[in-house]
Amino acid sequence: MRRKSASLLILSLALTLTVTACSSGGGNGNTNGNNAAGTETGANNEPAKDNNKATQLSIMWWGPDARHEATKNALSIYTKQHANVTFKPEFMAWDAYWQKLPTLAASKSITDVLQMDAAFLQEYVARGQLEDLSDVDLSGIVDPKVIENLKIGGKLYGIPLSQNAAGIAFNKEELAKYGIALPKQNWTYDEFFQWARDARAKLPEGKYPIGDSGTWDSFNFYQTSMGKDPVMADEGKKFTLDKDLFMTYYKTYEEFRKAKIVPPAEQGAAFLENDPQADPMASGVLMTRGATTGSVSALEQLMPGKVGVVNMPVGPSGGGWAQSTIFLSVSANSKHKDEAKKFVQWFISDKEAGNALGLTRGIPINPEIYKVLEPTLEQKDKLGKEIYDLSVEKALPFYSAAAGFSEWVDTYKKEMEAVSYGQQSIEDAYDKINKMGMDLAAKAASK
Repeated sequence: MRRKSASLLILSLALTLTVTACSSGGGNGNTNGNNAAGTETGANNEPAKDNNKATQLSIMWWGPDARHEATKNALSIYTKQHANVTFKPEFMAWDAYWQKLPTLAASKSITDVLQMDAAFLQEYVARGQLEDLSDVDLSGIVDPKVIENLKIGGKLYGIPLSQNAAGIAFNKEELAKYGIALPKQNWTYDEFFQWARDARAKLPEGKYPIGDSGTWDSFNFYQTSMGKDPVMADEGKKFTLDKDLFMTYYKTYEEFRKAKIVPPAEQGAAFLENDPQADPMASGVLMTRGATTGSVSALEQLMPGKVGVVNMPVGPSGGGWAQSTIFLSVSANSKHKDEAKKFVQWFISDKEAGNALGLTRGIPINPEIYKVLEPTLEQKDKLGKEIYDLSVEKALPFYSAAAGFSEWVDTYKKEMEAVSYGQQSIEDAYDKINKMGMDLAAKAASK
């Protein structure tokens, strides 16, 4: 997938936030146009009130060529339906997009409309770069629970474009072959861990029921499912790494390494998601691995007809997440906020636009659009929808790393890798990770 920052989902609990997957992207798109915001204004530099006033909306997005072409077609449809509105588009690959956006933000010249990702949404809200879109009518289009989970400080800063969720993919053919019960919806963490123990007893040497766990987001799933605060909250000013839960969770995986319920650290480090030979599940080594609505289609293509899906394990407060991770936002500095808001609402509600956009941003967030497209979907796409449907009942909000915590995320992974290799204790890793997180939170709070 497109993100270098997304961690490999080699374990049955992990995501790729980065989600990687989550909102599909990448590709080698060519840019077209520039970043200049529209300039048609009324008196006192306010947006023009005349609905017939000619308006040009600047818009930018990332993604592969298929997304570029589909989006340009949708923009043409909007102009046909709204003759007074034209567009100045710019589109590029993922890396180029996130290299350019900070520069635009610094000069307050972000386009009127921009594609936004959950991993960066809070950062740009904190910068004051995004407009509050709470007044955009999404009734009948987006599940109210999803909207609520997306709010930051009680306000909505991104219109969700697609359904996405974290789940677990499993090799239903192999599990049936060895007489292992298939994972079930809303299984608890205790049930998940016991399932792994039971499955190990039936699997031959060299095959493992689940992967190891060593990323902050996989533990964050566990911590929040137990009713605790997310590891990072309040824009990074609050840091909570529950030591009791941390020790319980990682001592379970320590047991699993000794009992060969998870593969050796060296083997786990060599996994490469979606590679036919090195993918943890497609290679036949693991019976399960993490997947999202967007990423499971690639796995199904590697293992046609063999992939089943289930939601993340849950605790008393729920578990996993099910919401969009890719959005359309409006610049806080746009001179055409009203027109931009009309456009982003149209983007997910108009059926002609939905036909043009297809699945280029994943399963459409609007159920009516999905119904139109459903007869044309392949099994790989239906699996993505299944993950979402299984997850939404117990879903918690999507938690991304707070701004300024990127080094901490890397440190967490490094310290837990040292644990998995037997180079340090779980408690020593906790002390280092917790101290760094507390220091960063104190720094964020002092600003």
